[in-house]
Amino acid sequence: MKIVIIGGGFAGLNLSKKLDKTKYQITIIDKNNFHSFPPLFYQIASSGLEPASISFPFRREVKKMDNVNYHLGQVKSIDTKAKIVETQFEKISYDKLIIASGTTNNFFNQPQLIEQVHTLKSTSEAIRLRNEILDRLERACITKDKQRKKELLSFVVVGGGPTGVEIAGALGEMKRYILKREYPEIEREDVKVTLIEGTDRFLRTMSERASKDAAKYLEHLMIDTRLNCFMESYKDNVLHLSNGEDIYCETLIWTAGVTGNVIKGIDQEAIFRGNRYVVNDKFQIQGYDDIYAIGDIAFYKDEQHPNGYPQVAQVAIQESSYLASILNNETTVKTPFKYIDKGSMATIGRNRAVCDLNFTYLYGRPAWITWMFIHLISILGMRNKVNVLINWIWAYLFYSTSLRLLIRPVKFPIRKHWIDE
Repeated sequence: MKIVIIGGGFAGLNLSKKLDKTKYQITIIDKNNFHSFPPLFYQIASSGLEPASISFPFRREVKKMDNVNYHLGQVKSIDTKAKIVETQFEKISYDKLIIASGTTNNFFNQPQLIEQVHTLKSTSEAIRLRNEILDRLERACITKDKQRKKELLSFVVVGGGPTGVEIAGALGEMKRYILKREYPEIEREDVKVTLIEGTDRFLRTMSERASKDAAKYLEHLMIDTRLNCFMESYKDNVLHLSNGEDIYCETLIWTAGVTGNVIKGIDQEAIFRGNRYVVNDKFQIQGYDDIYAIGDIAFYKDEQHPNGYPQVAQVAIQESSYLASILNNETTVKTPFKYIDKGSMATIGRNRAVCDLNFTYLYGRPAWITWMFIHLISILGMRNKVNVLINWIWAYLFYSTSLRLLIRPVKFPIRKHWIDE
């Protein structure tokens, strides 16, 4: 029996490992030829890690498993009657289909922002932001005009969740510690970093204590913060907020929300708020017996989570394990799926982090060490783990990195198949 898995993230890759290889021929489809580790995208953007350190080739992983293969491609449509998945390169038939396509950036009915802002939902986007930050620093170093220097170094992060807080913290670290060591032509006062959140506190999904500690750490890193206000428009490098304030900003980093990567061919009635597929207790998409959804793209609720499970890695991993047990047994699993929350965490620079764990709350250096350990063991590949650990130790001891390399892609020759349509 053929199983096709769309997406090689936490949900899709974990499912491929857990499925019974004697029963199924498994195909993973992903637009990248590697699995990446999204929680550390911000470290690529801030030159803390190299992209290869948090990426692992699918082919190196699938060669360890029988009856599993990988196909490069972005799924364009699904023919649910003929049971065919179509990418820009080929058509692939299936007996059972699992959609684990994850999410993309949500611009909340402002589609023009896709051409104006920097985002952090992929390795490519993280590299692009890294280049932008380094370009701004280098240009500011050779600019004689004081006002122009401040304009070049104006950064705004929209969205006060974990990703927004972490990239803002990384920029604050750069402002407080890196400038005088590597960019002596720039004064701290030349750099302005602003973090904007629409609710009354940062890290809204974590405890109030975590939010308070995060706000304290952000202040220590000289980051301007705004709460209870939204971005209403962004035009001519001016950010207009709902509180009436205008902020000049030449580098806008958007981390404010996500929306599902839905695929043409699935009935619109099966798509819920946030472009998530409504699934039953077996994770079958509403209206389909042979198509499943897991991870961020799936909407599954219970009494404790009436608005659906949070879109985090642990949910994706646990759902994939549960679905594998169903498919392997091909019988109804009597125990319904129940998400076990193992806690959440965020880091705001060196020795500053917050961790909400089931048994305790950590902050400061203990939380920071815990954050590093959890993320380190979660990365695929021993070589990657060693690389990340060495980079973290070196940066901790010397506040310097060899990764601040401004490497721009060349323009020609243009390859249309490289571009997401």
